[in-house]
Amino acid sequence: MHRKIIIIGGGPGGYIAALRAAALGGSVTLIEKENLGGTCLNWGCIPSKIMKNTADIFLKFLNADKFGINVAGNVTFDMKSLMEKKNKILETQRIGIAALLKNNDVVLEMGRAVIKSKGIVEVTTKDGNKKEIYYDRLVIATGTKPLNVEDFPFDHNHILSSNDILQLDKIPESILIVGGGVIGCEFAFIFSALGSKVTLVEAMSRPLPLPFVDQDCSKLLLREMKKKKITVFCDTIVKSSEINDDQITIHLDLSPFTDNPKPKKITNNLIKAQKMAVCIGRSALSSDLGLENIDLLTTPQGWIDVNEKLETKVEGVYAIGDILGPQKVMLAHVASHEGIIAAQNAMGFESIMNYDVIPGAIFTMPEIGTVGLSEAEAKKKGYEVEAFSINFRTLGKAQAIDELAGMAKMIVEKGSGKVLGVHLIGAHATDLIAEATLAVQKGLSAEDIAHTIHAHPTLAEIMGEVSLKACAILTKA
Repeated sequence: MHRKIIIIGGGPGGYIAALRAAALGGSVTLIEKENLGGTCLNWGCIPSKIMKNTADIFLKFLNADKFGINVAGNVTFDMKSLMEKKNKILETQRIGIAALLKNNDVVLEMGRAVIKSKGIVEVTTKDGNKKEIYYDRLVIATGTKPLNVEDFPFDHNHILSSNDILQLDKIPESILIVGGGVIGCEFAFIFSALGSKVTLVEAMSRPLPLPFVDQDCSKLLLREMKKKKITVFCDTIVKSSEINDDQITIHLDLSPFTDNPKPKKITNNLIKAQKMAVCIGRSALSSDLGLENIDLLTTPQGWIDVNEKLETKVEGVYAIGDILGPQKVMLAHVASHEGIIAAQNAMGFESIMNYDVIPGAIFTMPEIGTVGLSEAEAKKKGYEVEAFSINFRTLGKAQAIDELAGMAKMIVEKGSGKVLGVHLIGAHATDLIAEATLAVQKGLSAEDIAHTIHAHPTLAEIMGEVSLKACAILTKA
């Protein structure tokens, strides 16, 4: 079926949608106003993982004597070289995406898109030239930007967004991170490893206070933060801040948002730091798109509502990725799958987006991988469950590579033994979660996994070990 498809936004949702629509025979135009790859490639997933890899290597050097290696002289960190490496990798990735699009006959327009009317999008290039492009179907994948808090707005020098963090020319002596979610926790470990004195402030009762992260993972993570001398204030908010010369004075207060019925009083409500990074959310990039010209309404926060086919309330218009907001799942790999589903529907197929089984990957130190229900979520949904856990330190491979911190927790339905959720925290947990994702997706039981032979010695054995424990106890019951 030949259809003209326009996709606004070249992130992991947009460019995947473009490739899929082109593969199905569509005449596809992708419009991107900045850089291909979106937030994930340019300001999120990839650059932060480049920094984390450097932090991991740096820590290994500092502890080289534990591995029988003598390092002569001082081991130092070069932020300039790291930024150069980061920029080179990002540019290589962007070139790769552009080549993919070209090889699949996707027309790439670099410029700002505005929907002029139903069926017409206007593109304004950086040099001011304008052109109108016609469409049969439209996919909006414009994403988000860091949320700017009115009480302490970004000045991009002392008060930083997550974007600013990835452009620093040196590691600050001290940094306070506002928000103990995924971004905040990842940066807390990275900056601590690279030499900063890190303070983390979280409004809820635990770091990573997310439904899909089991509370036991948060507890273990908090323990590792304390080991690395990261100061953590839970049940706490930043009330205000003052900039004096090259330092910020930050005033803390008890959080009105906490889920802790008995939060501890703050003993030190005044913190001084060289930098403050605000990592407490994202805001929608839906304004100035011309949505009003096709009568497409957003929520008050700017998010776009869609149905299970990723259709908006305007016929022929779809939306994918982070622009859907927190009522969906704001992850790059989810956006990519949404792109596939939206493209198939735009090309006349019938496809449904399923959010039931989505793996989560959090690159803290140690890493966290999750899929399915947490123990609390499973009980809330009415399941009768048993939870089983095994420590990483029981594995020979963990001992061999000196990565002892971590555990695997499996939530199993009583009676059937069906695996409802798996939560890993430990070395390479973000890679190891793939097996658990398949198990939950296919409705496998703990016994199915236990009777799957896992190579030895590997970290993957953690899945076999926790499954065997579940089988042994369930059989006795």
